Amino acid sequence: MLSTHTSLPVIDISSFLSQDGSFTSRAECTSKLSSACRDVGFFYLIGHSITPSTIERVLSLARKFFLETPDSEKLEISRKEPGDDYGDGARGYQRLGENVTMGKADLHEAVDFYRDEDRLEVRPPYELLHGRNLWPRTPPELEENLKDYVEQMKLVGTAVVRAMGAALDLGEDEDVFVKATRQSFWVMRMIGYPPIPNPSNGLLSNGNTDENQSCGTHTDYGCVTLLVADDTKEALQVRAKDGTWINADPIPGAIVVNIGDMMERWTNGLWKSTEHRVIHRGERFRVSVPFFFEPDWNASVAPLQKCVKETGGKSEYGGIRYGDHLTAKVRGNFY
Repeated sequence: MLSTHTSLPVIDISSFLSQDGSFTSRAECTSKLSSACRDVGFFYLIGHSITPSTIERVLSLARKFFLETPDSEKLEISRKEPGDDYGDGARGYQRLGENVTMGKADLHEAVDFYRDEDRLEVRPPYELLHGRNLWPRTPPELEENLKDYVEQMKLVGTAVVRAMGAALDLGEDEDVFVKATRQSFWVMRMIGYPPIPNPSNGLLSNGNTDENQSCGTHTDYGCVTLLVADDTKEALQVRAKDGTWINADPIPGAIVVNIGDMMERWTNGLWKSTEHRVIHRGERFRVSVPFFFEPDWNASVAPLQKCVKETGGKSEYGGIRYGDHLTAKVRGNFY
């Protein structure tokens, strides 16, 4: 059931991007952030310093790749299994239906990029998740622009997790999330969604069709997700506490942010990693570029004691190395 309540909180992060943000503006930000993360786990981010022209350029380049690049060229950078030529099981292009959520094929195509590791240490054959990014040849300016965009988004991600530490009133541990993301094993995806077809259209490359799933119901794996998307409405949907679905329609200039599984673990469930999905029934091709600001590969993630006290005094989660968690999740994406 789709809720009639369609608005998510709007939060200005500018005071945490600047060293001289005022106490008043930071307090307002953390108050709204605390409520948003407790109540719904999603919000719109403004004051993030990413210019509208940058966002539009990133989305435009992604759209050009999906709609104008020949299939033969897309397949040159296909995701391949670890040990298979350049494959690491994660990076690269995925055809319609290749990505799987809860055992069902998703009706989207995508290109996945991850944190670049030391080129001297990373040599084929690659282990799962430890290869090199596969950049499209066209549009020719895509690689340079997206690499610059990643650097900008890392700064925004750091500001958001710094504000989250303040919102939890962690005291001397306030920078725990900043410290755990200094070498963020970030992920960026370019995703292209054709409108959901009739099952008889047979658009999925593996013959599997699901008329209701552009991207199936899921939570995100890591820390925080920063999403920019085109102006398509009624596509991204967020599950509210009462089980209904809220449209997270785009707001010009704003970034859609949600918390992931690691933030839920750190807070011992005080903040929930919210389920969401994409059901795109519009008339045109939809494009989004989510940036997943994640913990370091070797970061140890366990409930923070202050959050344990606030949630009844019992740890609901054990500790985990983020890289192990990510590896298990990625295996479930394609197998």
